[in-house]
Amino acid sequence: MKKISLLFLSIIWLAVGCANALPEDHSFAKLPAPGPGEKVATFAGGCFWAMSEAMSELKGVNKVVAGYSGGITVRPTYEQVCEKNTGHAESVQIYYDPKVISYAQLVNAFLYAHNPTELNYQGPDEGEDYRSAIFYRTPEEKAAAEAEIRKVNATHHYDKAIVTEVTAYKVLYPAEVYHQGYYRLHPESGYIQSVSVPKVMKMRKAVPSLLKPEFAK
Repeated sequence: MKKISLLFLSIIWLAVGCANALPEDHSFAKLPAPGPGEKVATFAGGCFWAMSEAMSELKGVNKVVAGYSGGITVRPTYEQVCEKNTGHAESVQIYYDPKVISYAQLVNAFLYAHNPTELNYQGPDEGEDYRSAIFYRTPEEKAAAEAEIRKVNATHHYDKAIVTEVTAYKVLYPAEVYHQGYYRLHPESGYIQSVSVPKVMKMRKAVPSLLKPEFAK
C-alpha cells in the first residue's frame, strides 16, 4: 500500500508474472444504502486500512467501507489515487446507529485514531491522499466537528494544533474489494504490524468507553 509496501508488492508481482500481477479480486466494493435508523459519516485520516479497523471497533458502528473522497476524479482506482493527481484522500464511510453513538463521539474517536496535526501525511505515508479530513453533511455536523477539534486541542493531547480539514461531503467512491477489511485479513503484514496496529491501539487507549465490549479490554 504505502511507498515501501508498493515497492515490495511490485517486486513480488514482477516475480510471479503478469497473470498474477493484481490481487485476486480487483473489482470495486459496493456502497450500501443506510439501513432504517442508520446514519452515515465520512472521514479521512491516513491509510484507510487502519482507519477502517479503528472505526469498526466503536459501539454503534455497523459497517465501514474504505474508499476515496474529496477529489475530482470520478471512480478512481487505487493506482490513480497513489499517483496523487486525483485530489482524493483515502477515506472511510461509517454506517452507525445514532441512538448508540453520536456524530460528535465518532469525530472524537477519529481524532485519536490518527495524528490530526500532520498536514498531508501520516507517519511514513506522504501526500494529500493521506490528509486528515472530516466530510460533513449538515451544518450541525460541521459545528460538532469543529467543537470536537477545539475540545481535543484544549486537552493538549497533541504537541501541535490539529490541522484536520472540515469540508462539505460530496461523494465517496468505494475502494477495491481487496482493501475492505484488510487489517483483519492480513495481520501478518509488516505494514499492518508496524503502522496500522499502533494507530488502532492509540484510539483504544484514548476512548475506551466508546469501544465495543470485545475491544474494551
